[in-house]
Amino acid sequence: MLRIVRSIDAGATTLTVSGRIGSEQLSELRRSVEEERTRDVILDLVEVSLVDVEAVRFLVQCEIEGVRIARCPAYVREWMAREKWPP
Repeated sequence: MLRIVRSIDAGATTLTVSGRIGSEQLSELRRSVEEERTRDVILDLVEVSLVDVEAVRFLVQCEIEGVRIARCPAYVREWMAREKWPP
């Protein structure tokens, strides 16, 4: 299950994501991020419990495109680093 809560503060939109992010949920998350592209976007992942490889690749792409990833679980951040810079 995926839950996305939107809040706006000082010209930025924060999308607080809860639950699991898998390939099945990516279209919903992608749509939510795209809808907010007119302002700065922050993805708050503090309540994310599980991700798959497609979600990690999406998060890496978001960061490359200027979306800020906040309160990201350590294992997700490490996985993102490995996906960003393969050996």
